[in-house]
This record gives sequence, structure tokens and C-alpha cells, in this order.
Amino acid sequence: MTSHAILLPVFVQVALTFGLGFWTAGLRYRATVTREVRVKDIALGQTAWPDYSTKIGNCFRNQFEGPILFYAVITLLLATGMVDMVQIVLAWMYIATRLVHAFIHTGSNFVPRRFLAYIAGILTLLAMWVWFAVQVIGSL
Repeated sequence: MTSHAILLPVFVQVALTFGLGFWTAGLRYRATVTREVRVKDIALGQTAWPDYSTKIGNCFRNQFEGPILFYAVITLLLATGMVDMVQIVLAWMYIATRLVHAFIHTGSNFVPRRFLAYIAGILTLLAMWVWFAVQVIGSL
């Protein structure tokens, strides 16, 4: 096992983020071209966007919240050489929860189910940080 294996889930998260970003841009571009939204109505805020565009945009924005802690722990794991199979499995579990969350968010947007996916991701991310802390403290 190489420590670079932990970068594969990072690539999936990055692809998810870019995919949602391009999707949002396309929807918003179409809304302005078809004059469903006028540029002056969204120049200072996003409340005028159609619901379908707002939903995808919100999911895109979510990729810059919790995942920041994911990127940080991955960076620290690589920098300290503490990547192990536990962290790789946890990283994939975290990405699975992000994909499920995004699927729900951009689809039915059923909040109770979306919240469960979110909580599962946060707890997985917490487990990554706790395991990393245990590794660091154990190596002192």
C-alpha cells in the first residue's frame, strides 16, 4: 500500500466539487439567457435564482464547508507519513457520504435523509481526526 492511495478519494471529492460547479454555472447561464432571471436581479444577491438552480448551487457551496477539514487531515496525514489503511477506508467512507449527500441534495432534497448523510459524513470526518490525533500522540 502506498500513502498516495489516500489521494484517490480526494480526487473524487474534487471531481464532485467541479461537477457541481459546472452544473450550477450551466443552470444559471441558461436562466439568464432565457430571461427567467435578469442579471440586475442577481447582481447583488442570489435570491432571484430559480429554485432548481439554487438547490444545485447550495450543494456546490456545501463542498467548501466540511470538506475543508477533509482536505486538511489528508494534507497532514501525507506530511507526517501517517497514512494507514484505517485512514484510507475512512476517507472512502467520507467520500461515500458526500456523494450520497449530493445525490439527495440535488434530487429529492428530502431534508431528514440529507441530514443523516451529512451527520454520517461529519462523524466519519471526526473519526479521521481522532485516529490521526491518536497516531500523533502515540508517536511522541
